Amino acid sequence: MYSQILVPTDGSPASDAAIENAIDLAEQYDATLHALYVVDGAAYSTLEAGSQVVVDALESEGEEATRRVAEAAERADVDCETVVATGTAYSTIRDYVDEHAIDMVVMGTHGRKGLDRYLLGSVTERVVRTSDVPVLTVRHPTDE
Repeated sequence: MYSQILVPTDGSPASDAAIENAIDLAEQYDATLHALYVVDGAAYSTLEAGSQVVVDALESEGEEATRRVAEAAERADVDCETVVATGTAYSTIRDYVDEHAIDMVVMGTHGRKGLDRYLLGSVTERVVRTSDVPVLTVRHPTDE
């Protein structure tokens, strides 16, 4: 049913919860897992001096985040591909789905509500609304 599963990660605990689910699904379906980290290039293109330093740091963070996914997948004997891309997060995820014949996306959600959600937006919500493939959302467990 699923042969290519995408798990976008930002290295956060919410992403970690999604990664566990994505690996479990990939294991069940003998699917390849794709770990994607998106550096939001548009947000840093307005910076002048030093902007490349910021982008380089984010790319390093992305390499670390996707490496952690690959290591977890390897422990579960799941094939994993890792990618760090630059672009607008939700559209880069959507493009990756199209370009790599992804069957399912597994994403974490921070569970923001009210003004925080309105001001910060939700990459997960945008992917859910615009994706042509199933999107499993995994809410980060809170201490509340």
